[in-house]
Amino acid sequence: MKKKKVSSVGVTWSGAIVFFILIAVIMQMAILVYDHIRERTDNITWIAVLILIEIVILSAFCTVFDWIRRKLMIESPTQKILNATEKIAEGDFSTRLKITHEYRKYNQYDLIMENLNKMAVELQKNEVLKTDFISNVSHEIKTPLAVIQNYATLLQDDTLDSETRNNYAKTLIAASKRITDLITNILKLNKLENQEIQEKHEAFNLTEALSESVVEFETLIEKKNLELNCDFDDVSVFSSKSLLEIVWNNLISNAIKFTPDNGKIEIFLKRIAKDVEITVVDTGCGMTSEVGAKIFEKFYQADTSHSTQGNGLGLALVKKVIDVLGGEISVQSEINKGSTFTILLKDVVYED
Repeated sequence: MKKKKVSSVGVTWSGAIVFFILIAVIMQMAILVYDHIRERTDNITWIAVLILIEIVILSAFCTVFDWIRRKLMIESPTQKILNATEKIAEGDFSTRLKITHEYRKYNQYDLIMENLNKMAVELQKNEVLKTDFISNVSHEIKTPLAVIQNYATLLQDDTLDSETRNNYAKTLIAASKRITDLITNILKLNKLENQEIQEKHEAFNLTEALSESVVEFETLIEKKNLELNCDFDDVSVFSSKSLLEIVWNNLISNAIKFTPDNGKIEIFLKRIAKDVEITVVDTGCGMTSEVGAKIFEKFYQADTSHSTQGNGLGLALVKKVIDVLGGEISVQSEINKGSTFTILLKDVVYED
Protein backbone atom coordinates (compact mmCIF):
# COMPACT_ATOMS: atom_id res chain seq x y z
CA MET A 1 0.00 0.00 0.00
CA LYS A 2 1.34 3.40 -0.94
CA LYS A 3 1.94 5.50 2.15
CA LYS A 4 0.38 8.94 2.37
CA LYS A 5 3.03 11.61 2.32
CA VAL A 6 2.89 14.12 5.15
CA SER A 7 2.61 17.76 4.17
CA SER A 8 5.01 20.12 5.93
CA VAL A 9 2.17 22.68 5.99
CA GLY A 10 0.00 20.31 8.04
CA VAL A 11 2.74 19.73 10.58
CA THR A 12 3.39 23.51 10.85
CA TRP A 13 -0.29 24.20 11.51
CA SER A 14 -0.49 21.59 14.25
CA GLY A 15 2.56 23.07 15.94
CA ALA A 16 1.13 26.58 15.61
CA ILE A 17 -2.15 25.49 17.19
CA VAL A 18 -0.35 23.94 20.17
CA PHE A 19 1.75 27.09 20.57
CA PHE A 20 -1.36 29.31 20.33
CA ILE A 21 -3.21 27.31 23.00
CA LEU A 22 -0.17 27.46 25.31
CA ILE A 23 0.16 31.25 24.96
CA ALA A 24 -3.60 31.72 25.45
CA VAL A 25 -3.55 29.65 28.65
CA ILE A 26 -0.55 31.56 29.99
CA MET A 27 -2.14 34.92 29.24
CA GLN A 28 -5.37 33.83 30.91
CA MET A 29 -3.42 32.70 33.99
CA ALA A 30 -1.58 36.01 34.06
CA ILE A 31 -4.86 37.95 33.96
CA LEU A 32 -6.41 35.81 36.69
CA VAL A 33 -3.35 36.20 38.93
CA TYR A 34 -3.29 39.97 38.35
CA ASP A 35 -7.00 40.27 39.22
CA HIS A 36 -6.42 38.17 42.34
CA ILE A 37 -3.58 40.44 43.46
CA ARG A 38 -5.50 43.69 42.84
CA GLU A 39 -8.36 42.41 44.99
CA ARG A 40 -6.00 42.10 47.96
CA THR A 41 -3.68 45.12 47.68
CA ASP A 42 -3.29 48.49 46.00
CA ASN A 43 0.43 48.64 46.72
CA ILE A 44 2.04 49.20 43.30
CA THR A 45 5.40 47.91 44.50
CA TRP A 46 3.96 44.62 45.72
CA ILE A 47 1.90 44.28 42.57
CA ALA A 48 5.04 44.77 40.41
CA VAL A 49 7.05 42.27 42.47
CA LEU A 50 4.31 39.65 42.35
CA ILE A 51 3.77 40.17 38.58
CA LEU A 52 7.54 39.78 38.08
CA ILE A 53 7.49 36.53 40.08
CA GLU A 54 4.50 35.39 38.00
CA ILE A 55 6.33 36.18 34.77
CA VAL A 56 9.41 34.28 35.96
CA ILE A 57 7.34 31.23 36.96
CA LEU A 58 5.34 31.21 33.72
CA SER A 59 8.51 31.72 31.66
CA ALA A 60 10.18 28.84 33.48
CA PHE A 61 7.10 26.71 32.80
CA CYS A 62 7.21 27.61 29.08
CA THR A 63 10.93 26.88 28.97
CA VAL A 64 10.53 23.44 30.59
CA PHE A 65 7.54 22.65 28.39
CA ASP A 66 9.46 23.67 25.24
CA TRP A 67 12.54 21.69 26.39
CA ILE A 68 10.46 18.54 26.86
CA ARG A 69 8.70 19.11 23.53
CA ARG A 70 12.01 19.55 21.68
CA LYS A 71 13.53 16.56 23.46
CA LEU A 72 10.68 14.25 22.51
CA MET A 73 9.64 15.61 19.13
CA ILE A 74 12.89 16.91 17.64
CA GLU A 75 16.08 15.84 19.42
CA SER A 76 15.10 12.21 20.00
CA PRO A 77 14.19 11.35 16.37
CA THR A 78 17.06 13.51 15.09
CA GLN A 79 19.54 11.64 17.28
CA LYS A 80 18.11 8.29 16.11
CA ILE A 81 18.52 9.39 12.49
CA LEU A 82 22.04 10.71 13.18
CA ASN A 83 23.12 7.44 14.84
CA ALA A 84 21.72 5.44 11.94
CA THR A 85 23.45 7.57 9.30
CA GLU A 86 26.76 7.22 11.16
CA LYS A 87 26.41 3.43 11.17
CA ILE A 88 25.47 3.38 7.47
CA ALA A 89 28.41 5.67 6.68
CA GLU A 90 30.70 3.19 8.48
CA GLY A 91 29.38 0.37 6.29
CA ASP A 92 26.77 -1.21 8.58
CA PHE A 93 24.00 -1.56 6.00
CA SER A 94 21.94 -3.80 8.29
CA THR A 95 20.93 -0.72 10.29
CA ARG A 96 17.17 -0.16 10.44
CA LEU A 97 15.16 2.57 12.17
CA LYS A 98 11.99 1.62 14.04
CA ILE A 99 9.00 3.79 13.17
CA THR A 100 6.46 3.90 16.00
CA HIS A 101 3.67 5.91 14.31
CA GLU A 102 1.06 4.44 12.02
CA TYR A 103 1.59 5.40 8.40
CA ARG A 104 -1.48 7.67 8.40
CA LYS A 105 0.12 9.64 11.23
CA TYR A 106 3.60 9.90 9.75
CA ASN A 107 5.52 13.13 10.26
CA GLN A 108 8.62 14.32 8.40
CA TYR A 109 10.94 12.39 10.71
CA ASP A 110 9.03 9.17 10.06
CA LEU A 111 9.37 9.72 6.32
CA ILE A 112 13.11 10.35 6.69
CA MET A 113 13.46 7.14 8.71
CA GLU A 114 11.49 5.18 6.14
CA ASN A 115 13.67 6.54 3.32
CA LEU A 116 16.83 5.73 5.29
CA ASN A 117 15.59 2.17 5.78
CA LYS A 118 14.98 1.85 2.03
CA MET A 119 18.41 3.30 1.29
CA ALA A 120 20.05 0.86 3.72
CA VAL A 121 18.27 -2.07 2.02
CA GLU A 122 19.50 -0.95 -1.42
CA LEU A 123 23.04 -0.36 -0.14
CA GLN A 124 23.02 -3.82 1.44
CA LYS A 125 21.93 -5.34 -1.88
CA ASN A 126 24.65 -3.41 -3.71
CA GLU A 127 27.25 -4.59 -1.19
CA VAL A 128 26.23 -8.20 -1.80
CA LEU A 129 26.35 -7.62 -5.56
CA LYS A 130 29.78 -6.01 -5.28
CA THR A 131 31.09 -8.94 -3.25
CA ASP A 132 29.61 -11.43 -5.72
CA PHE A 133 30.99 -9.37 -8.59
CA ILE A 134 34.55 -9.50 -7.23
CA SER A 135 34.23 -13.19 -6.42
CA ASN A 136 32.89 -14.09 -9.85
CA VAL A 137 35.38 -11.94 -11.74
CA SER A 138 38.20 -13.53 -9.76
CA HIS A 139 36.90 -16.99 -10.57
CA GLU A 140 36.28 -16.27 -14.25
CA ILE A 141 39.74 -14.75 -14.73
CA LYS A 142 41.61 -17.28 -12.60
CA THR A 143 40.53 -20.32 -14.62
CA PRO A 144 41.65 -19.16 -18.10
CA LEU A 145 44.81 -17.62 -16.61
CA ALA A 146 45.70 -21.00 -15.12
CA VAL A 147 45.11 -22.61 -18.54
CA ILE A 148 47.31 -20.01 -20.23
CA GLN A 149 50.06 -20.48 -17.67
CA ASN A 150 50.01 -24.29 -17.90
CA TYR A 151 49.91 -24.51 -21.68
CA ALA A 152 52.49 -21.76 -22.11
CA THR A 153 54.79 -23.84 -19.91
CA LEU A 154 54.06 -26.96 -21.96
CA LEU A 155 54.85 -25.11 -25.19
CA GLN A 156 58.41 -24.57 -23.98
CA ASP A 157 59.04 -28.29 -24.51
CA ASP A 158 61.14 -28.53 -27.71
CA THR A 159 60.19 -32.18 -28.19
CA LEU A 160 56.55 -31.42 -28.95
CA ASP A 161 55.32 -32.41 -32.38
CA SER A 162 53.64 -29.77 -34.56
CA GLU A 163 50.10 -31.14 -34.09
CA THR A 164 50.33 -31.07 -30.30
CA ARG A 165 51.89 -27.62 -30.41
CA ASN A 166 49.02 -26.37 -32.58
CA ASN A 167 46.45 -27.85 -30.20
CA TYR A 168 48.14 -26.16 -27.26
CA ALA A 169 48.19 -22.87 -29.17
CA LYS A 170 44.46 -23.17 -29.92
CA THR A 171 43.80 -23.76 -26.22
CA LEU A 172 45.78 -20.63 -25.37
CA ILE A 173 43.82 -18.60 -27.91
CA ALA A 174 40.50 -19.90 -26.53
CA ALA A 175 41.51 -19.07 -22.94
CA SER A 176 42.69 -15.58 -23.88
CA LYS A 177 39.46 -15.01 -25.84
CA ARG A 178 37.46 -15.99 -22.79
CA ILE A 179 39.24 -13.31 -20.74
CA THR A 180 38.79 -10.77 -23.54
CA ASP A 181 35.06 -11.51 -23.77
CA LEU A 182 34.71 -11.16 -20.01
CA ILE A 183 36.44 -7.78 -19.93
CA THR A 184 34.54 -6.58 -23.00
CA ASN A 185 31.19 -7.52 -21.45
CA ILE A 186 32.10 -5.85 -18.16
CA LEU A 187 33.04 -2.63 -19.95
CA LYS A 188 29.88 -2.68 -22.10
CA LEU A 189 27.64 -3.29 -19.10
CA ASN A 190 29.37 -0.59 -17.10
CA LYS A 191 29.00 1.94 -19.92
CA LEU A 192 25.34 1.06 -20.37
CA GLU A 193 24.65 1.42 -16.66
CA ASN A 194 26.47 4.75 -16.54
CA GLN A 195 24.72 5.86 -19.75
CA GLU A 196 28.07 6.34 -21.49
CA ILE A 197 26.83 4.49 -24.57
CA GLN A 198 24.49 6.69 -26.55
CA GLU A 199 22.18 4.53 -28.60
CA LYS A 200 22.30 5.65 -32.23
CA HIS A 201 18.92 5.01 -33.79
CA GLU A 202 18.66 4.37 -37.49
CA ALA A 203 16.24 2.84 -39.93
CA PHE A 204 17.29 -0.68 -40.92
CA ASN A 205 15.81 -4.00 -41.97
CA LEU A 206 15.50 -6.02 -38.78
CA THR A 207 14.81 -9.23 -40.68
CA GLU A 208 18.12 -9.00 -42.54
CA ALA A 209 20.05 -8.04 -39.40
CA LEU A 210 18.65 -10.98 -37.42
CA SER A 211 19.27 -13.36 -40.34
CA GLU A 212 22.90 -12.26 -40.53
CA SER A 213 23.33 -12.94 -36.81
CA VAL A 214 21.89 -16.44 -37.22
CA VAL A 215 24.21 -17.20 -40.15
CA GLU A 216 27.24 -16.32 -38.02
CA PHE A 217 26.39 -19.28 -35.76
CA GLU A 218 25.90 -21.72 -38.63
CA THR A 219 29.15 -23.58 -37.92
CA LEU A 220 28.31 -24.12 -34.24
CA ILE A 221 24.78 -25.23 -35.11
CA GLU A 222 26.05 -27.78 -37.62
CA LYS A 223 28.72 -28.98 -35.21
CA LYS A 224 26.04 -29.96 -32.67
CA ASN A 225 23.69 -31.18 -35.42
CA LEU A 226 20.91 -28.89 -34.21
CA GLU A 227 17.66 -28.46 -36.07
CA LEU A 228 17.11 -24.77 -36.79
CA ASN A 229 13.70 -23.32 -37.69
CA CYS A 230 13.29 -19.62 -38.45
CA ASP A 231 10.08 -17.76 -39.23
CA PHE A 232 10.65 -14.04 -39.86
CA ASP A 233 8.21 -11.36 -40.91
CA ASP A 234 9.75 -8.80 -43.22
CA VAL A 235 9.99 -5.69 -41.06
CA SER A 236 12.12 -2.56 -40.88
CA VAL A 237 12.59 -0.70 -37.62
CA PHE A 238 13.97 2.56 -36.29
CA SER A 239 16.22 1.51 -33.44
CA SER A 240 19.85 0.85 -32.47
CA LYS A 241 21.27 -1.83 -34.73
CA SER A 242 24.53 -2.17 -32.79
CA LEU A 243 22.81 -2.63 -29.42
CA LEU A 244 20.34 -5.16 -30.81
CA GLU A 245 23.26 -7.20 -32.19
CA ILE A 246 24.33 -7.71 -28.56
CA VAL A 247 20.85 -9.12 -27.85
CA TRP A 248 20.75 -11.52 -30.81
CA ASN A 249 24.30 -12.77 -30.31
CA ASN A 250 23.79 -13.54 -26.63
CA LEU A 251 20.38 -15.21 -26.98
CA ILE A 252 21.37 -17.36 -29.97
CA SER A 253 24.71 -18.23 -28.37
CA ASN A 254 22.97 -19.34 -25.16
CA ALA A 255 20.40 -21.38 -27.07
CA ILE A 256 23.20 -23.26 -28.84
CA LYS A 257 25.27 -23.63 -25.68
CA PHE A 258 22.53 -25.12 -23.53
CA THR A 259 20.87 -27.29 -26.17
CA PRO A 260 22.33 -30.81 -26.38
CA ASP A 261 23.42 -32.41 -29.65
CA ASN A 262 20.57 -33.20 -32.05
CA GLY A 263 18.34 -30.71 -30.27
CA LYS A 264 16.17 -28.00 -31.79
CA ILE A 265 16.26 -24.20 -31.90
CA GLU A 266 13.48 -21.96 -33.20
CA ILE A 267 13.63 -18.22 -33.81
CA PHE A 268 10.55 -16.13 -34.61
CA LEU A 269 10.23 -12.52 -35.69
CA LYS A 270 6.68 -11.20 -35.69
CA ARG A 271 5.32 -7.74 -36.37
CA ILE A 272 2.44 -6.66 -34.11
CA ALA A 273 1.13 -3.29 -35.32
CA LYS A 274 3.96 -0.84 -34.51
CA ASP A 275 5.66 -3.34 -32.17
CA VAL A 276 8.00 -6.24 -32.92
CA GLU A 277 8.16 -9.53 -31.02
CA ILE A 278 11.26 -11.75 -31.23
CA THR A 279 11.22 -15.23 -29.71
CA VAL A 280 14.14 -17.63 -29.26
CA VAL A 281 13.15 -21.19 -28.32
CA ASP A 282 15.48 -24.07 -27.46
CA THR A 283 15.13 -27.64 -26.26
CA GLY A 284 17.98 -27.33 -23.77
CA CYS A 285 18.31 -28.08 -20.10
CA GLY A 286 15.78 -25.46 -19.04
CA MET A 287 15.57 -23.86 -15.61
CA THR A 288 13.33 -23.53 -12.58
CA SER A 289 11.11 -20.47 -12.01
CA GLU A 290 13.45 -19.43 -9.17
CA VAL A 291 16.41 -19.43 -11.55
CA GLY A 292 14.37 -17.65 -14.22
CA ALA A 293 13.68 -14.81 -11.78
CA LYS A 294 17.42 -14.23 -11.30
CA ILE A 295 18.76 -15.07 -14.75
CA PHE A 296 19.15 -11.42 -15.79
CA GLU A 297 21.26 -10.49 -12.76
CA LYS A 298 24.95 -9.77 -13.24
CA PHE A 299 27.17 -12.85 -12.92
CA TYR A 300 24.26 -15.07 -11.99
CA GLN A 301 24.79 -18.63 -13.22
CA ALA A 302 22.32 -21.43 -12.65
CA ASP A 303 25.19 -23.88 -13.06
CA THR A 304 27.08 -23.16 -9.83
CA SER A 305 29.71 -25.73 -10.75
CA HIS A 306 30.72 -23.51 -13.73
CA SER A 307 30.87 -26.63 -15.85
CA THR A 308 29.33 -24.70 -18.73
CA GLN A 309 31.58 -21.93 -19.96
CA GLY A 310 30.18 -18.48 -19.46
CA ASN A 311 30.56 -15.48 -17.20
CA GLY A 312 26.96 -14.71 -16.31
CA LEU A 313 27.05 -11.31 -17.98
CA GLY A 314 25.41 -12.08 -21.32
CA LEU A 315 21.79 -11.97 -20.17
CA ALA A 316 22.50 -9.02 -17.87
CA LEU A 317 23.73 -7.18 -20.97
CA VAL A 318 20.64 -8.24 -22.92
CA LYS A 319 18.31 -7.01 -20.16
CA LYS A 320 20.14 -3.69 -19.90
CA VAL A 321 20.01 -3.14 -23.68
CA ILE A 322 16.29 -3.90 -23.80
CA ASP A 323 15.69 -1.51 -20.89
CA VAL A 324 17.68 1.22 -22.63
CA LEU A 325 15.63 0.72 -25.80
CA GLY A 326 12.38 0.83 -23.84
CA GLY A 327 11.41 -2.79 -24.56
CA GLU A 328 10.53 -5.84 -22.50
CA ILE A 329 12.12 -9.27 -22.12
CA SER A 330 10.72 -12.37 -20.43
CA VAL A 331 11.59 -16.04 -20.13
CA GLN A 332 9.52 -19.19 -19.78
CA SER A 333 11.28 -22.44 -19.04
CA GLU A 334 10.93 -25.98 -17.73
CA ILE A 335 13.63 -28.31 -16.51
CA ASN A 336 14.78 -30.68 -19.29
CA LYS A 337 12.25 -29.17 -21.71
CA GLY A 338 13.99 -25.99 -22.79
CA SER A 339 13.55 -22.24 -22.56
CA THR A 340 11.72 -19.54 -24.47
CA PHE A 341 13.02 -15.97 -24.43
CA THR A 342 10.59 -13.34 -25.71
CA ILE A 343 11.52 -9.76 -26.54
CA LEU A 344 9.01 -7.01 -27.27
CA LEU A 345 10.31 -3.87 -28.98
CA LYS A 346 7.67 -1.17 -28.66
CA ASP A 347 6.72 1.35 -31.35
CA VAL A 348 9.81 0.73 -33.51
CA VAL A 349 8.35 -0.32 -36.86
CA TYR A 350 9.61 1.96 -39.63
CA GLU A 351 7.69 2.56 -42.82
CA ASP A 352 8.79 4.71 -45.75
